[in-house]
Amino acid sequence: MKAVHFGAGNIGRGFIGHMLSASDYKVCFVARNPKKISLLQERQEYPITLANSDQDTTIVNNVTAINVNEQNLVAEEIASADLITTAVGVSALGDIAEPIAKGIQLRMKNNNQTPLHIIACENAIGGSTRLKKRIYPFLDEHTRKKAERYISFPNAAVDRIVPAQNHKDPLQVTVEPFYEWVVHRPAFLDGYKEIDGVHYVDSLEPYIERKMFTVNTGHCVAAYFGYLEGFKTIRQVMSNSTLRAKVRHVMEETGQMLIQKHGFNVQKHNKYIDSILERFANPNLTDQVTRVGRSPLRKLSPHDRLVRPALQASEFGIEIPHLTSAMAAAMLFNDEHDEEAMKIQHMIREDGVSAFIRERMGIPDEHPVHQNVIAHYQELRGRKESTILN
Repeated sequence: MKAVHFGAGNIGRGFIGHMLSASDYKVCFVARNPKKISLLQERQEYPITLANSDQDTTIVNNVTAINVNEQNLVAEEIASADLITTAVGVSALGDIAEPIAKGIQLRMKNNNQTPLHIIACENAIGGSTRLKKRIYPFLDEHTRKKAERYISFPNAAVDRIVPAQNHKDPLQVTVEPFYEWVVHRPAFLDGYKEIDGVHYVDSLEPYIERKMFTVNTGHCVAAYFGYLEGFKTIRQVMSNSTLRAKVRHVMEETGQMLIQKHGFNVQKHNKYIDSILERFANPNLTDQVTRVGRSPLRKLSPHDRLVRPALQASEFGIEIPHLTSAMAAAMLFNDEHDEEAMKIQHMIREDGVSAFIRERMGIPDEHPVHQNVIAHYQELRGRKESTILN
């Protein structure tokens, strides 16, 4: 069985590629980095190390790579593949849509009727569906109709912390021991070879919202609160009892919404929160606050990890003072190396806080969450300015 995976970064190699190889898939990475591509072609293996006390290391083999710009080669790989996966970041899905479309065109031209599943392993709700919407405009009507019979786009939720890192071996990657890959089972066509370790479910939304609004929300919240206090790493943030408590409170607020919406068991969900806090505090992982908090404009968008759970909680009548405070903290994340952070500061200077909340976060002026975010923003900004003056 052959898998084509877009993205040879840390998540691609340390999580998706590893699991595919362990399930006896031959993995072809489609990447941009010439050095990594050359090494993968030459060695056809790489090491991954667990961030645990023993630093357990596994060799991932049966892999190779090609450059995403070599579109004819990419198309040929897709034309004969059994599975396509991605880990490029949701904002980059549009960049890989045309190469995938060319592969689908060649596959249909060759009359390959073997089922093909395309799974976007991104931090986004409905990532595979989004990718499909990007790909299909590049296909003519005849190819689209044919593809509908033989190609499916199951949505997925993925969870594994893989921080930025620097090894002597450019292919080595360190990952946390925990992982979770959940995929929507009803979307699969007959003949699919299951991936070992993947959890196939009939209803994906509860799992993806639990992950997005607990893990992703909690992680970025730790970064934004920590940034305002001058901390450099997530581990430092989690070592501070006050900030750790604030992060927990945010996760408890989103948890109340998830419990009401999806019927999760209260005790089990609280244990889930406990386990995530321990993962954030892993002494064997060093994750920069600026990395975890990066791209705040995307994270403050209407359907992402902060605004979406806040609005849903509000609909259930759940009070969310800590979550709205975290949203305000995200608006104050002004890392000068982060383009989105600088863009937010410019928008607020030009049009004001309320306009930003209304137009970029999608929260109407009259909504109580809108007013609460403004109040927390003014409070946190005042405290920050006072600290700088002192």
